[in-house]
Amino acid sequence: MLPEHMSASSVCLGCASSTVLALLSAAAHHGFPSTAARGRLSPLSPPTTCSPVLWGWKSVPSRASRMLGPGSKQHQQQLLCSFLPGLFACVGCMPRRTRRRERSRVSSPVPTCAVTLLLQCLQDREGDRAQAYCELESALWEDDSRLPCGVVNRLLAEVSQDLTAAQGVTADVRTAASNVLVVLARMHFTLVMAELQSHLKAVGEMSKEFVLITLSKLFSTYAPQCIPFVWLTLAGLRSVVGQVRSGRILRIACAVVKQWLDGVKVHLSSGKQCTWPATKKEQIYENLHELLFSVVKNWQDCQEEEDKQAVVGAVSAMLAVLLQEELHREHIWEQLLWLVHPCQEVQDTCRMAKSLTLFLEALEHVESAIPKDKFLDITSAVFYQLYDDTKQHSETDCAELTHCIMLQVQICPEEMILFLQSQLGDDWEAGCVAALGLLGALARSNEPTMMTEKLPQVVEAVQHLYSDTRTRVRKAILHFINDLLSANAWNCSAWDVMGHIFSEFSRTTGRRVAGDLSAQEAQEEGALQELCMDILGSLDISVRGMSKLLWPRLLLFVVPAQYTGMLIPVSRCVQALAEREDLTERRIEDLDPHFVSSMFQGLLLTPQTLLVRLLVVSGSPVAGSELQAAALLLMQNLHSRFHRAVGAMWATEIPLLLQCLEGKEESFPDSAEFERRLLKFLRASLDTIEDEAWIEALSCELSRWLSSSACSSGEKSFLYKALGTVLGACKRVLHVQQKLLQHLEEVNAEDPSEAQGIISLLSHAAESNFQTVLATLTIFASRLCKSRNGKISRRKKMELESTRAHATRSALMLAHGSLALRASKEQLLAHLEGDIVGNILMLYSCSCRDLQNNLALVQSITDFSSAFQAVGDSACFNASLKGKLLEILMDLLKKYYLGITVSPVPLKVVLALEQLSKLKPSFESKDMQEMLVLCCKNIVTHPSAEMMLKIKKSQQAAQYLQLQQTSLKALGRLMAVLLKTEPTGSFFQNIVHVLQRSLTSDNVWERKRALQSCSQLLAVCEELQRGDACEHFGSLVGLLAPLTCDPMPASRQLAVTCLGSLLRIQAKAASRVIEMGDIRSLCEGLRACSVVSQLQISSKMARIVCRNFPLERTVDFMLAIKETIQKATGVRVRAAGKWMTTFLQMYGKDICWNVPPILYILRSCTSSPQQSTFVPFLCQAVAILTRCHKEFMIENFSRLLGPTDSETWRRIREFCLQRWSR
Repeated sequence: MLPEHMSASSVCLGCASSTVLALLSAAAHHGFPSTAARGRLSPLSPPTTCSPVLWGWKSVPSRASRMLGPGSKQHQQQLLCSFLPGLFACVGCMPRRTRRRERSRVSSPVPTCAVTLLLQCLQDREGDRAQAYCELESALWEDDSRLPCGVVNRLLAEVSQDLTAAQGVTADVRTAASNVLVVLARMHFTLVMAELQSHLKAVGEMSKEFVLITLSKLFSTYAPQCIPFVWLTLAGLRSVVGQVRSGRILRIACAVVKQWLDGVKVHLSSGKQCTWPATKKEQIYENLHELLFSVVKNWQDCQEEEDKQAVVGAVSAMLAVLLQEELHREHIWEQLLWLVHPCQEVQDTCRMAKSLTLFLEALEHVESAIPKDKFLDITSAVFYQLYDDTKQHSETDCAELTHCIMLQVQICPEEMILFLQSQLGDDWEAGCVAALGLLGALARSNEPTMMTEKLPQVVEAVQHLYSDTRTRVRKAILHFINDLLSANAWNCSAWDVMGHIFSEFSRTTGRRVAGDLSAQEAQEEGALQELCMDILGSLDISVRGMSKLLWPRLLLFVVPAQYTGMLIPVSRCVQALAEREDLTERRIEDLDPHFVSSMFQGLLLTPQTLLVRLLVVSGSPVAGSELQAAALLLMQNLHSRFHRAVGAMWATEIPLLLQCLEGKEESFPDSAEFERRLLKFLRASLDTIEDEAWIEALSCELSRWLSSSACSSGEKSFLYKALGTVLGACKRVLHVQQKLLQHLEEVNAEDPSEAQGIISLLSHAAESNFQTVLATLTIFASRLCKSRNGKISRRKKMELESTRAHATRSALMLAHGSLALRASKEQLLAHLEGDIVGNILMLYSCSCRDLQNNLALVQSITDFSSAFQAVGDSACFNASLKGKLLEILMDLLKKYYLGITVSPVPLKVVLALEQLSKLKPSFESKDMQEMLVLCCKNIVTHPSAEMMLKIKKSQQAAQYLQLQQTSLKALGRLMAVLLKTEPTGSFFQNIVHVLQRSLTSDNVWERKRALQSCSQLLAVCEELQRGDACEHFGSLVGLLAPLTCDPMPASRQLAVTCLGSLLRIQAKAASRVIEMGDIRSLCEGLRACSVVSQLQISSKMARIVCRNFPLERTVDFMLAIKETIQKATGVRVRAAGKWMTTFLQMYGKDICWNVPPILYILRSCTSSPQQSTFVPFLCQAVAILTRCHKEFMIENFSRLLGPTDSETWRRIREFCLQRWSR
C-alpha cells in the first residue's frame, strides 16, 4: 500500500530517478552531439529465430545515482530542464495542463518555422501524416539549429503516439515517424534516447516494433553516441524479452541485441582507452548477463526456424561480449555446468536441453574455446543424463539431448570422439550402445576431422566389440556399420566392417539352427538377420569407392551355406554394379590373400563352385521364390564369370524362369515343374558350352557338394538330379562310370530320400548315356549278389546281408524301372528282357523279400511294363518271362491275402498286373481267372470293416485310402484288359460270381468297393458292346436293387449307376429304345438320409427297370433277391421285397412257366433270419401269384408239407387253404 500523502506521479518519478541520473551523467561526460556522426553501419537484416529468460529484470542499484560526472549546478539544471519531457514520457506522467487539454496545441513563444508548422499539422490531424513526417524529416535535415525545448517535447510526444500505437496507424506512418526521431537525434540525441528507453520499459498495450527499429537506426547512424546508453538499452530489452514470445518483434529485438553488442565488442576490442568507469562497465556486464539468461529462459521454446536463428544470433553476440572477460567467461562455463549437472534436480529435461542447445549453437559462432575439463564435465553430464536407465525420457527429450551432444562434437570434435571411444570399452551396455549410435551419426555427418583423422581409430575400437554377445550391442554395431558405409566406402577399414555384416548373419543363423533359444531370443536373432540383409540391400553403389569395395569380394559370400539368406541383398548389389558396368575382370586371387584365407581357409571360388551354389539355391523350393529369384539374377549378371558361351542364351532363358517364380505364367503349376524347367535350362546351357573339361569340372564340383550334404538337407534331392543331368552331358564313359559308382557306394538307401536321390541321379544320367548307366548298374548289381555263390569272406557276406545292402537292392530295382521309362524304343527292345528284367530278378532273388523289396519289385515291373507297352503293338514280350513275373505277383497276392495285415503291396500288384496284362502275348484263361479272383479278394474283399476303422484312425489313412482308390481304378482297367483278351462269356460269369459275394456282404466298405468294380466292369462292357451282361441281367438286378437303399450314399448312387449301365447294354442288345426316365435325378435323390425317401426312390427305380426286364431272366432275379434276403439286414431287405413285389405286380400273369421255381424260392426265404422283415412282402407275393395263377397255387398248397418247411410257410399255407375252402 502507498502512503496516503504520496502521489502516483511521485512514485513514478522516484522509480525512474536512477535512469534520469544515469542519462544526465552520460550527457555530462560526453556532452550533446552538435553534429551527426553519420558513419552508418550495415543495414539490419530481419532476424530469423527465437528463444526464452531465466530470471526477472532487476532495477539498477541505487548507487547509480552517484555516477554523475563533474559540472556546475547551472549546467546540471539546464540538463534537468531539457530532460523533463523525456522523464515524463519515461515514467508515464504528464503535466496537469497537458492532461487537461489532452491533445490540444501548446502555446509556445517559439517563432513560427517549417518545423512548427508541420508539427501543428500533425497535432491538428490535417493532411497525410506520412507525407507530413517526410516533410518534417527534410526540414530537420536542412535546419542545423537546435529546436526550442517546447517544440522538441511536443514533437516527441506526437511521434511517440504514432510510433507506439497498438492499432490504427499504418506501417508507412510508423516508418516516417521513426525516421523523424532519427534525424531529431542529430541535435537532441539524449532526449530521443530517453524517449525510446521509456517506451522499452513501458508496460501495457503498445507496439514496440518501431521502437526497436528506431533504436537500430540510431545505432546505425550514431554508434559512438549510443555506446554510453548500452546498459540502459540492455535493461530495456530485458523487459521486451519478458513480453514477446515469437514473431517479427522477437526477430527485431534479437537483431537490435546483436547490432548493439557487436558495436560494444568493437568498442572494447578497438584498443582505445575505454571511457567507461569500472562501475558502469560492471553494470553493463551485469545487465548483459541478466539479458542473456532471460533470453535463454523465455525464447528457448521458439518453433519457427527464423525465430530460432534470430535467438541464436543474439545469444552468440552476448556470449562474444561476455567471454572477452575472464571473470565472466568462468561464470558462463559454470552456468552451463549448472544446466546439465547430474546432481541438479531438473524437473523439465527438455527445457534444460533446449537451454543448453541454445548456448552450444551460439558458441559455434564465438571464437572462444571451452576449457577441456569443463567440456568433459558437460559431455559426461549430458551423456549420462541421456542414457541413464533409471530415467524414462520421452522421444522429444532424447532428441534434444542427442542434439546437444552433436553440437558438442562440432565445437570440440577431437575431445568428443575420444570420450565416445572411451565408452565403447565400458561394461555399461546402455552407454556402449549410445556411443555406437553417436559415432555412427558422426560418420554420417561427414565431419572433416572425423572422416580423415579419427575414423580408423574409431573403427578399430568398434572391432573389439565384434565378439560381444549382448543383443543390443550387436544391433548397435550393425547400425554403426550402416552409417559408416553410407558415408565412407573408400576407407581402408570399410571392408573389415562390411565383413562383419556377413559374420553376424552367420552367427545369428547358427544360433537359430541350434534351437536352444527362447521365443524372445529367437525373435531378436531374426531381427538381427533382417537388419544385416537391410544394410547390405540398402547400400548406395554410387558412393565413392563402393564398386571397388564390393567387387569381387561379394562373390566370396555366395558359396558358403551360412550366408544363403544374404543372397537377396548380394544379388541386388551385383545387379546395381552390372547396371553401372562395374563388373570388371578383377580376380578374387588379386585380393588380400590373408583376408581370403582367414575367412574361407583359402577356398578358390571357381566358376563351377559358384554355379553349383546358385543352382542349388535356385532349385530349392524351401528357400522361397524371392531367394530363388536372387540366385537366378546373380547367374544372369555374372554370366561372364561362368563361361563366355552362355551370355546370350541366359539373357533369354533366365527371365522366363523368373516369370515362373513370379507366377506370371499360368501354365506354371508347382515347384516340381519349376525344377524340371531349371534342369532343362541346365542341360541346354551345357549343350551351349560344349567344353568337355569344363563340364567334367562341374560334375566333380556337384559330386563334392553331394557327398558333403547332409541326408536331411533339402537341397540334396536337387543335387542328385543336377549331377545326373551334367553326367548325361559328359561324353567320357570312364568319368561317368566313376562318378556313378562313387555315389552308388556312398548312398544310404535305408533313407527313402537317399534312395530316391540315387534313382534320380541314374535316370537323369541315362537320358544321354543310357548304355553307360545300364552297364554301371549291371556291374554294381553283380557285386551286391555275390553272396549267392558263397565264395566271399564272412565280413563281406555280412555286409551284403545287411539292411543297408537290401535297401540298396530295392533302390536298384526301382532304378532299372526308371531307366526303362527313359529309354528309347531301340534301347528298350535291345536291353529290356536280358539286362533290365534280368537284373531286377537277380536283385530280387538276393533280397530278403521284405515289404521294401516287394514294393520295389512290383513298382519296377509296373514301370518297365508301361515302358514296353509304349513301344507299340508290334513288340512281343518273352512269354516265359512274362509267366514268371505273373507267378511272382500272384504269390505276393496270395501271401498278403492269407492273414497278413493291411499292406500297400496288393494294391501295387494290381497296378503292375494291369500293365503286365497289356503286353503281348496274352495270358491264358486259367491264369486270367485266377488273377482276377485274387485281385478281387485283395482289393474288394480286403480289408475287413474292423481293419478299415483302424485305418481311418491312423496317420497314413489318407495315403492308404488314396492308394486304394487308385488300385480299384486299376482293377477296373485290368478287367477291361482281360475282357479284351478273353472273348468267352464264362470269364464275365466268373467276374460276376466273384463280385456277388462282396455285393451281399455285411461290410459296407466291401459293398462299396464291389459296386465300384461292378460299375467299371459294366462301363467296359458297354464300351466294348459285349452281351455278357445281358445274360446276367436278372442276377445283377437282383444284387443291385437292394443296394439302392444301402447305408452309404456313395453306394446307393453307384448301384443306380450300375443299373443304368445294365439298361443301356440291354437296349443295345435288344436294338430297341428303353424308357429310362430321369435316372440322374433319382440318383441325386438317393443322397437323402430319410429311409422313407430312399424306399420311394428305389420303388420308382424298380418300375423303370422292370418295364425293360427280360422275362427269361426272372428266376435269376428271384435267386439274387433270395440271397440278399438271406444275408442282408434292415432297409436292404425291405428294398429287396419292394423290387420283388413290383416285378410280380407287373409281370405276374406273364410268368406262368416260372411260377413253380418262384414259389420254391419263396418257400426257402421263410427260413431266413430276416423273415420277420420279409414276411409282409412274402405274403404279398403269394397273394399276387394266387390271383394270377390260382389253380396252380391251390394244387401246390394242397400237397403235403416237407420236413424242411418253416413254421411261417405252414401258416401261410393254412391261411390260403382256409380261404379257398370258403
